[in-house]
Amino acid sequence: MMPSPDLSYVRILPELVLTVWGIVVMLLEPLLPESSTRRALGVFSFIGTLVAIGASIYQANYPGWGWFGMIRVDEFSIFFHVLICAISAVVILASFEYLDAQQIRGAEYYALILFGTVGMVLMSSAVELVLIFIALEISSIATYVLAGFRRRFATSTESSIKYFLLGSFATAFFLYGVALMFGATGSTSIYAIANALQSSGVSTTSGVTAPASQGLAYLAVALMFVGIGFKVASAPFHIWTPDVYEGAPAPVVALMSTGPKAAAFAVLLRILFGAAIGTGSAWFWLVWISAALSMTLGNLGALLQGNVKRMLAYSSIAHAGYLLVAFAAVIAPAARNTGITAAIFYAASYAAMNVGAFAVISHFARSGERYVNLEDYAGLGKRSPVLAITLTIFLLSLIGIPATGGFFAKFYVFNAALKSNLIWLTVIGLVNSAIASYYYLRLIVVMYMYEPQAGEERLQLKAAPGLMAALVITAVVTVWLGVKPGEVLDYANRGAARLLPSQQQSSNVVP
Repeated sequence: MMPSPDLSYVRILPELVLTVWGIVVMLLEPLLPESSTRRALGVFSFIGTLVAIGASIYQANYPGWGWFGMIRVDEFSIFFHVLICAISAVVILASFEYLDAQQIRGAEYYALILFGTVGMVLMSSAVELVLIFIALEISSIATYVLAGFRRRFATSTESSIKYFLLGSFATAFFLYGVALMFGATGSTSIYAIANALQSSGVSTTSGVTAPASQGLAYLAVALMFVGIGFKVASAPFHIWTPDVYEGAPAPVVALMSTGPKAAAFAVLLRILFGAAIGTGSAWFWLVWISAALSMTLGNLGALLQGNVKRMLAYSSIAHAGYLLVAFAAVIAPAARNTGITAAIFYAASYAAMNVGAFAVISHFARSGERYVNLEDYAGLGKRSPVLAITLTIFLLSLIGIPATGGFFAKFYVFNAALKSNLIWLTVIGLVNSAIASYYYLRLIVVMYMYEPQAGEERLQLKAAPGLMAALVITAVVTVWLGVKPGEVLDYANRGAARLLPSQQQSSNVVP
């Protein structure tokens, strides 16, 4: 009979795997010849993400609390563990050829991805606000550095500085919100906060129950929403997104636009649904307005862009708005589980199609990211059918065309909104989806119906194993989520149920 593992370490097993792998990468890098490629370390890092996925799946055998109630392993956290590790794995695959083309030989690139993934994974399982803040900083610091990794280009350095300064400012809002929430409820544990707000009382150190300050709790939730709104690039906290996405390396943008967003949305789900659902009438309009602004400003901004990276940056703002529609639907008890399930499914489908789109862009951009404008894609359907077909699949999914993951993602989000009687927000979302179809289809038209510019060098797509694997994985997942979404939806629904404060008793340790 096999001995039972130490559950404290099982609770953070993916984080341990990724941390050890990142440290080993940093130790091995000085041992390699300076002139050699670091692709071997990239393959090693990719294996590390696969082991982390396996560790996340292994956690399903031992659900429950860990580390004095600061960590919770359940269907919700495991879903995001697998999603975030898979995003990092595909980004690493797409980076092999990109780093060679950009003449970047720093193995710390792969280590930073692994360390950033540690923070993202920890965010999705943490149920203690201070630990969430620490995990947020681990993720943020890694992405700040990655954004400026093309050190020879001023735009990349500018991207990193802007991201760092604005990100630090936004993080201060989150931390101040945590402090106010502690003042309002006497705890930074999400489920203890939920109990205090529902019972309108907090336990003091003397054992006397004192009334919870609802007004202070409302302000705390608003400040935390500002900090998380920056990470997910929702309006009006989105202003950094186009410049940072334009200057950062394309594979890093693929990571930034999906991994940290998925982790931040997981945190927002925990805070709004797990802890502050009792204050829903207060934060409902905050989410409603942010969703409407994000969809509208994001799509209108994308219409004006000639740079494909900036276009997808504004597109990511719009998609943050679509996802926030599901958050707004949570306020209605009839659509509570539906809204959370829709949000979880949307995060997964958006990750697949956006990572795939940026994988294409990273290859097509070539050295110095010279080919990132709309006219550069003219005639791509003839020059590189594989790139054109895969990019078309991702763009159609971003529109929400049937048989793609994007269709069901939007369908379930708007379905949840209608169940909550959010008619106007649904109308705004549908109108914005129609607007978005223009700039996505414009790129498809350029690829298939325009001729290449005179003198433009011919793009030769050779079967780079890493790139081809990344494209195949993301394209297959995008189509699979559009054809057979049932399994993912069922698991997402179970994860949504675990966010209920009443479900905390189902685990073997209660904080």
